[in-house]
Amino acid sequence: MIAAAVLTALAMACAVGAWRLTFARWPWRTPRAAILLWQSLGVTWGLASVGALLAYALAPYGGGVVFGLHAYADSALSSGTAQGAVLPHDLPRVAALIAGLTLLGVLVSVLLAAGAQTLLARRRHRVLLSLISREDPGVPGVRVLDHPGATAYCLPGLRSEVVVSAGTLSLLSQDELSAVLAHEAAHARERHDLVLLPFTALTRALPWLGVVRDAHSSVALLVEMAADDRARRYCSARRLATALLRFGTAGTLPAPSGALGAGGEQVMARVNRLVKPGAALPRRFRYGLVTFSVLLSVSAPFLWVYPG
Repeated sequence: MIAAAVLTALAMACAVGAWRLTFARWPWRTPRAAILLWQSLGVTWGLASVGALLAYALAPYGGGVVFGLHAYADSALSSGTAQGAVLPHDLPRVAALIAGLTLLGVLVSVLLAAGAQTLLARRRHRVLLSLISREDPGVPGVRVLDHPGATAYCLPGLRSEVVVSAGTLSLLSQDELSAVLAHEAAHARERHDLVLLPFTALTRALPWLGVVRDAHSSVALLVEMAADDRARRYCSARRLATALLRFGTAGTLPAPSGALGAGGEQVMARVNRLVKPGAALPRRFRYGLVTFSVLLSVSAPFLWVYPG
């Protein structure tokens, strides 16, 4: 029962931590470390929530969640007994077992479904791009859409592609265009689509929870800020900020499903951050944040095998 109690407390702490993190502004000063923290909170919450239910249900076996599941399966197959333990027949434990396995199944299935839908949408869009886009000698390695609207996005994958519209080429200066392309290249290089995928899946699984929607929005903004920081290594921050403002005033077209666009929501927050960057967080704070995120991520799996 100790493991069940600790896992319950851990799941609640992750939920409260995620709720508080949605209002914090210090993550903007270190978006990569903050993204790692968000991922750790999400993974730990899922494993702790499932583990708490299973640990309570399988407590009669006294060997932790992993051993309990194995012993339960043996007991079921042997019609009631396995290694001296009996099936947990009381209603609360049976209900907890069903709830835990159902929650695990839902989380895994929505993650797989979100991944499959994203891959399918990208495949369809790649086929469409092969028909309606073209190459331009002025922007080598970039697909150009003959559309007057302004748009720029990255289509991630094993063969990532950066796409811009003809309207974008006429809207931005050469320096501004280089800044936007560096931003999109950062999305492709760091595979930010994989960062967002679990939060997108969680939003589909629990659409009624405001903290889940806020978490997705917060991580999406941090992903854009991380790409902005990477782009700043190759271009002027003010040029990128100007390009974002031009996109905002021109009314950019939304990025297609499965893609990551240069515009998006909360553009002004990114512009203000580029124009007036805050002081960098101390290195030891960032290292401490990374260490905490790693330890938090391994805490739930450890409690799954803890024989308490």
